[in-house]
Amino acid sequence: NLDTMELEILGMNFGCVLSALSDAKIPEKECLLPLVSKLLGYCIVAASTTVKLPQILKILKHGSVRGLSVASFELELIGYTIALAYCIHKGLPFSAYGELAFLLIQAIILIGIIYYYSPPMGSKTWMKALLYCGLAPTVLAGKIDPGLFEILYASQHAIFFCARVPQIWKNFTNKSTGELSFLTSFMNFAGSLGKLD
Repeated sequence: NLDTMELEILGMNFGCVLSALSDAKIPEKECLLPLVSKLLGYCIVAASTTVKLPQILKILKHGSVRGLSVASFELELIGYTIALAYCIHKGLPFSAYGELAFLLIQAIILIGIIYYYSPPMGSKTWMKALLYCGLAPTVLAGKIDPGLFEILYASQHAIFFCARVPQIWKNFTNKSTGELSFLTSFMNFAGSLGKLD
């Protein structure tokens, strides 16, 4: 009987949609909206796997980080870490936060490449890298005070905003975007628009 059909794939129930369509009916809103929401979530996750790739490839192609603000990329890394840790800690479904996992991985790779192509790293840069490597696993594992966790999560939007300021200033003072990838910047912007409530 198609009325009780259950077809679940990746946490999405296609059964009610298929039942309605087999009866030549339009699926009910209560059936369709959760499915569309999950599908959009997985599409965002899939798209996020390549957001930072144009920036990575541009740096590797030119062997230069000219015009890039290291602070911008470091702040972005912190923001992704906090956001991902919070979503994991709250037990949200992967479709709701999966893009953060892929963006975090790409941000770590990007920071490594930026450090590699930057002038010799001083002790301050090494200390920042070691501090991140020491604290990130603790934050990602949710092994911090719940009140602090809420404060960190609430601050992530300010962190992402502040991550843009050094790059904007660098572009302004250089009167050039240098090796900043337009495509990566555009995909970040489009992704932010897609997240607006």
